[in-house]
Amino acid sequence: MRSRLRGAGAVASATALVAVVAGTWLGYRELARPACSGRLSLSVAVAPELAPAVRSAAEQWAADGAAVDGTCVAVSVSDADPVDVAAAVAGKHGVQLAGVGQAGGAAVTPDVWVPDSSTWLQRLKSAGATAFAPGNGASVARSPVVVAVPEPVAESRFGWPERKLTWSDLLRQVGDSKPLRTGIVEPTRDAAGLSGLLALTAAAGSSGGDAQESTTAALRALATGRSALREDLLARFPRSADPSTVAAGLGAATLSEEDVMAYNARRPPVPLAALYLEPTPVPLDYPYAVLPGIEPAKQSAAKGLFEVLATPGFRNRLAERSLRAPDGNWGDGFQALRGAPSPGGGGAASPAPGGGAPATVDPAVTERAVSTWSIATQSGRMLCVIDVSGSMKQPVPRAGGATREQVTVAAAKRGLNLFDDSWSIGLWTFSTELVGARDYRELVPIGPLSGNRARLERGLGTIRPSSGGTGLYDTMLAAYRTVQEDWEPGRVNSVVLFTDGRNEDANGISQRKLLAELKRIADPDRPVQVVIIGIGGDVSKAELESITKVTGGGNFVTEDPTRIGDIFLKAISLRPTAPR
Repeated sequence: MRSRLRGAGAVASATALVAVVAGTWLGYRELARPACSGRLSLSVAVAPELAPAVRSAAEQWAADGAAVDGTCVAVSVSDADPVDVAAAVAGKHGVQLAGVGQAGGAAVTPDVWVPDSSTWLQRLKSAGATAFAPGNGASVARSPVVVAVPEPVAESRFGWPERKLTWSDLLRQVGDSKPLRTGIVEPTRDAAGLSGLLALTAAAGSSGGDAQESTTAALRALATGRSALREDLLARFPRSADPSTVAAGLGAATLSEEDVMAYNARRPPVPLAALYLEPTPVPLDYPYAVLPGIEPAKQSAAKGLFEVLATPGFRNRLAERSLRAPDGNWGDGFQALRGAPSPGGGGAASPAPGGGAPATVDPAVTERAVSTWSIATQSGRMLCVIDVSGSMKQPVPRAGGATREQVTVAAAKRGLNLFDDSWSIGLWTFSTELVGARDYRELVPIGPLSGNRARLERGLGTIRPSSGGTGLYDTMLAAYRTVQEDWEPGRVNSVVLFTDGRNEDANGISQRKLLAELKRIADPDRPVQVVIIGIGGDVSKAELESITKVTGGGNFVTEDPTRIGDIFLKAISLRPTAPR
């Protein structure tokens, strides 16, 4: 039984990915074959549970004389946690994925990447990796995403295996007077966890009543049982059939079908049941991604290997690893779990020619779910600063005539509902000469939400545009100093500023003076992250970038004010981990 730590920190990426280069070169023995000469090296990084099947197929391909235009193909197949490769690819393209972090300095990217889910490819594109356009992308294997529940719990609380179940059924158990103890591997770092998160939040959002309140409650319930490592999560399932031990153990967790089969293969005292809930969540689909930038000969070699993985014989190799073919069917020797669906009626059907289509989900939905999770499950200290200059009176056509100010305040109110009471938040507004000669006004000082929430809600309700200009520079310096003064360890201390213009205060400090002062007072031991959200076409991106280059953080500019809600979530979720 393989042991894998899918979801391990990106700091492990250097070790995991260097193996792509340093691994054993399969096909080397073919150098002596008269049918080909020389060697063409192809590095392939594969999700750990699939890697043995791909490696054995590559070995057979080599034994059969793998070659491209008379040159022998040497394939190196390495086990690589998808989150580690994603971190390396993101770094190469200058983007960041929420919850993933930075790759190690020695990390390298492979020629071909086979992660466990197409959502990794989608997230990289959504993050702004415009040059990230991998070839192929077809599925080479599949594993449904299920809810794993100890069999006694599945029988008593869900009526398993006879009853057909939905995600709404699970949601009710989570919110029961005796709530089911749930767990999840961090969905920002784990594809099965993300699939379960998408399914559960969709059920919460359609449950009636306040959709955001239901969704936030579901996220926080999941967060109490979250784990960074899959093996840690699995270890929390009951280790004894004693009823009290079963009741005290983990009651449900989103995993892949393969995870459950591998767990049960260990013959634990309490086996896991796999609940195949409806609507069917996005499965793990193992896309075959030929990364951009590799030479034509390697592209041909990658195509040849893919053709090997698309043959009926590879389906049986998948079955040995408790994985299905891309079409959802299984090969010889697959030991299906009770209640497991088989779309094509079992093992008789062949995989779809050329590989299956990748699983699809709206990238915007994925990005929103990841951002919402990150905010609802983290803690921080933040000063929110909102522009109330005269230009914020402009109506937004796509928002039913609401003004920029109204759209911005509505986004801030929705965001406020996601933060739990462990956050500390304050609220300012700014324009020019808002309080005498001062450009900013403090509506609510920074304080714990446990006592500040009602004041913040009232403060947001009082915000109206002024007739002044945009006093950006004086306000930014004052906000930075305020957050720095009472800096708190163990949290991300930040300024989040919304504006629709550039600095217009002729009586304030200059840009050069602002940047010089920010550099002077910056303290690496007490960092303050600055996030600036620019709204509309009058914003100077260069002006905003000059600030965040000094302070750290980032700026997000959109000409469509209706998008600022999602941009706000994304901006907060991409903040770095707090220093300790």
